[in-house]
Amino acid sequence: MQFRSDNAGPAHPKVLEAMVAANTGYAPGYGADALMDGVTAQLRALFEAPEAAVYLVATGTAANALALATLCQPWQTVFCARVAHVQEDECNAPEFFSGGAKLTLVGEADKFSAAELRAAMEAEEIRGVHGAQRGPVTVTQSTELGRLYTLDELAAISEVAHGFGQPVYMDGARFSNAVAALGCTPAEMTWRAGVDAVSFGGTKNGCVGVEAVIFFDPAKAWEFELRRKRGAHLFSKHRYLSAQMAAYLEEALWLENARAANAGCARLAEGLSGVEGVAFLHAPEANALFAEMPREMHRRLMEAGAAYNLWGASPAAVRDEGGPLLARFVCDWALPEAEIDRFVEIARG
Repeated sequence: MQFRSDNAGPAHPKVLEAMVAANTGYAPGYGADALMDGVTAQLRALFEAPEAAVYLVATGTAANALALATLCQPWQTVFCARVAHVQEDECNAPEFFSGGAKLTLVGEADKFSAAELRAAMEAEEIRGVHGAQRGPVTVTQSTELGRLYTLDELAAISEVAHGFGQPVYMDGARFSNAVAALGCTPAEMTWRAGVDAVSFGGTKNGCVGVEAVIFFDPAKAWEFELRRKRGAHLFSKHRYLSAQMAAYLEEALWLENARAANAGCARLAEGLSGVEGVAFLHAPEANALFAEMPREMHRRLMEAGAAYNLWGASPAAVRDEGGPLLARFVCDWALPEAEIDRFVEIARG
């Protein structure tokens, strides 16, 4: 009953097999391997972007921080949601890799609207040389609370950002889950909606550790290459990153895994719906469910071996008496239906 995170699950066998297959003979390093040539061609085809610059890194934080640093000057500010991975979970990596650019928080939650973004951007560059200058906008898809930006919302946000002459970057650690949920194409959710660069996440969806960073305008390509090397994120034995991404793209494994994870979350939500004392923060939209539950239910689940994260409360807090606890449940591609059903049965008491 593992719902702690989709990065806690196993890698897909096809990904591991591809890494083993790549572990034969010799190959050029630093991304000059033949596998990477194939990955670049596949991602360009998948995103319908034949001129796109494609790079691989091993972590989502590296993807976000290096991409934003490439799109941002040190004296600028990056506009992001208040509840965003770049704000809450990256130990100031975007600020570090950009040489000191700050983050400006937009809205009050995991998503922001075009109107909220416009207000935030209008509030910058009003102090001349004394204040931060406007920089790129970043959105997380799906968000830290498991919600989705619609294609229209993305287009509206991009229009505002571009109106101020700034690019849009999409943190796509769970990009595949969003595409599966929206029923759209990668192109429709990115450059067709005005997104200028994106991370195409693999680690949370069946890979060992690989993320693709894609710039739809290759003008920034060389700068990203330099930042990746200078930031110590250019792998010497790069073929093992390439092998993972090649297997992930083969026969749309990325989409198959995402659909399985999303379906698991929908099954969990259906099972918990109507259970006394359980209230959803919002209807699940991808592969993450946030729900309040009575403390006694939480204790019962913990005793049965369930694994998930409390949201906004320490583990010690469950020993206290009080109101309901908010928890996050994330489903990954490998979670068996039987485990979901067992969890629901225990929750129901």
